[in-house]
Amino acid sequence: MKPKKLFISADIEGSCGICHWDETNLDNTYFRTIMTQEVAAACEGAKRAGFDEVLIKDAHDTARNIYPDKLPKYAKIIRNWTRDPFCMVSGIDETFDAAAFTGYHSPAFSSGSPLAHTLSTSLQYIKINGVYVSEFVINAYACALKGVPVAFISGDETVCEMAKEYIPGITVAPVNKGIGGASLSSHPKRAQEYIEEQIANALYEDYKSCVAKLPVYFEVEVQYKKQETAYKNQFFPGAKLINPYTVGFEADNYYSVLVFLHFCA
Repeated sequence: MKPKKLFISADIEGSCGICHWDETNLDNTYFRTIMTQEVAAACEGAKRAGFDEVLIKDAHDTARNIYPDKLPKYAKIIRNWTRDPFCMVSGIDETFDAAAFTGYHSPAFSSGSPLAHTLSTSLQYIKINGVYVSEFVINAYACALKGVPVAFISGDETVCEMAKEYIPGITVAPVNKGIGGASLSSHPKRAQEYIEEQIANALYEDYKSCVAKLPVYFEVEVQYKKQETAYKNQFFPGAKLINPYTVGFEADNYYSVLVFLHFCA
């Protein structure tokens, strides 16, 4: 029988209890440990559901946050950045049965997290077809290019609710709620138990319908905090300057969008 494979993209700003940018840094061993424990819990949930292989993409900042020796022995991990357009889901391919996202957060231009942003804190927002999008949307669409369903997400309450708008069948595990500049969270151990329970439930059930539906055409808008960044990025092939702070890009395939974001976000 073919082994069942899970891909995990792991971020930190949606990890349980996190509320400030200095808690996301490489020297913050506490939240690196929390991030690692949540990923390990997701691995254990997948194992309970009969998955044989798990590949983890450390997808926050340096991409060197997770402690590999704290993961289950059957897990593999991609550390650091490959520098390909798949970015936070680099390593995903058609051989994976499902994908899961842990530690995800609300998008830029939203109030769901004190750490809300999309891809870079140098951006005001990213829109696709007129809608503000999160890293969840960007990466769920990337998984869809490979035909891989995104069965599970953990993170703040808002991004979990947003995820269900794009993938109605997705299983969620909200562990934080943003309140202005603060974060309301459950106990870290309870959050980890919840993640393990929810991902096991997701992967026991029929998750094959959880492939994000790709639009047939993409109108992308990126607004920067500095006008000189927009000025520079307007020269990306196919891009155009919408206003002094905003660059637009259009494509009829999502891989072209990923390439544009790779160089201009």
